Amino acid sequence: MTQLVTDRGTIYDRFQAVADDHPSRPFLHVPEQTAAVYELERVDFTYSQALREVQSLHATYQALGCGKGMRVGVALHNRPEFFFHLLALNALGCSVVPLNTAMMDPELKYLLEHSETALVVAHASVAEQLSGVADVTGQQPPVVTPAELPGLTQRWTAAAGALDEDSEAALIYTSGTTGKPKGCVLSNSYFREIGRFYAGIGGYCSFRPGEDRLITPLPVSHMNALATSFMGVMETASCLIQLDRFHPRSWWDSVAESGATVMHYLGVMPAMLLNAPEKDDDRSFHQVRFAFGAGCDPRHHARFEERFGIPLTEAWAMSETGAGAWITASHDPRHVGTRCFGKAPEGLEYRLVDEQGNDVPSGETGELLVRRSGEKPRQFFFSGYLKDPAATEEAWADGWFHTGDEVRVGPDGSFYFVDRRKNIIRRSGENIAAIEVESVIVRHPAVLNCVVCPVPDEIRGEEVAALLVAAPGHEQDTIAEAVFEACLNDLAYYKAPGFIGFVDAIPLTASEKVQRGEAKKLAAEAVSAGRCLDFTARKRRPAKEALK
Repeated sequence: MTQLVTDRGTIYDRFQAVADDHPSRPFLHVPEQTAAVYELERVDFTYSQALREVQSLHATYQALGCGKGMRVGVALHNRPEFFFHLLALNALGCSVVPLNTAMMDPELKYLLEHSETALVVAHASVAEQLSGVADVTGQQPPVVTPAELPGLTQRWTAAAGALDEDSEAALIYTSGTTGKPKGCVLSNSYFREIGRFYAGIGGYCSFRPGEDRLITPLPVSHMNALATSFMGVMETASCLIQLDRFHPRSWWDSVAESGATVMHYLGVMPAMLLNAPEKDDDRSFHQVRFAFGAGCDPRHHARFEERFGIPLTEAWAMSETGAGAWITASHDPRHVGTRCFGKAPEGLEYRLVDEQGNDVPSGETGELLVRRSGEKPRQFFFSGYLKDPAATEEAWADGWFHTGDEVRVGPDGSFYFVDRRKNIIRRSGENIAAIEVESVIVRHPAVLNCVVCPVPDEIRGEEVAALLVAAPGHEQDTIAEAVFEACLNDLAYYKAPGFIGFVDAIPLTASEKVQRGEAKKLAAEAVSAGRCLDFTARKRRPAKEALK
């Protein structure tokens, strides 16, 4: 492969270094069930075998003129080839835009247009859908399967300049609180520092370089699988075990069969795994030393650790913060079952402030503000929101990154998550912007007003609830059905309201703003009392998500 990188600081640089030093070490393993879902014959790749796959793709992309300044949408699910394409594109200086095909066409259209994606590489199962979406965008990028790449007649011209740690490596979208999702620009240094930081946390999260096998079911369209697990294994020359998604019934079979020693989780996973019947060998059939994740329900934390013998290491980070502000409860005391996520690591400065921006007294709850110490307060954070410098600067108001998370700090310096100040619903690891769902609901002519908010869910953490004010003379059941179907048509299935209730008025402030706290209480009471229509059983992955 032509060596295009002049600064040893890209994602590909790290991969090539490990492949050169440890060619025979395992890099990627696909467990039996995931291999069956994806209809794969080959389930293991060493670093040298993966390097050959990457080199072949690199030559193909290079022949097309792909390079720095170009964004490529990748819709290959959690399949192993996703990582090969990412590495090949990164070596050329292209930015990868992972596409979540659970999204509906209007959402995907926005992402393709906003990101100015020039090319989309998609698995055959979603290529036709994405072609239809791309055809109605302004730039109309070609959509091809990996097999069709060499036959493309279109060519691109790369931007001038060397690649380095500051070059854009990926663009991922987060649920914004003021409308459409925001594109987080992520640099090579963002990824590289995540790998270095994760590898060096220590305590419960102590890697054994060259020996560990990390299993994750999380989607590559999210920071955790795209950056944390991927860069963590490369930094330690370890092996990544990537599942198609989380399967509660076969999870432990995949763990045992793959020889996993580290597992990644979201809060929904411990809850579901604890529902399975107990077995005598729950603590002895696996080799997992620690689990890394976030959002475990305090009621499940100690129970899970006692039953399975695996410490659940709670952590805090955001797509925007990366390793620039990453806090992990990897050292004692972990304060199990209290929503504790550790202490501030060296190099991180923080404040807790009230709604007026004033520091709160010691021990009280406030919004968490973070930055790096020293002359580069934004180092290792995201590079900014694409095409939205105003939003970027608002997030960094007064020189601090405003997380939107309500946190308190205990006497020993431990952080405890309390709530989100932003209008975000956290359902099974997905961040859902209330305003995005509201914007679909209010299109119904019989809906005079609405508010969307989270309600507690035993398994998923939170569920989406919508309170509607209906125009007189309309059947509430009919409105609710139409609203739910509209959300399924325009939004990813998990964003649709699981509960829909009706109220005479939405609680407002004197300035006509929604009182989100009061609305949240109303919704919880309505769901608990059975006054809402329950649509949760109809929130299912659509047929278009078949992965074969």
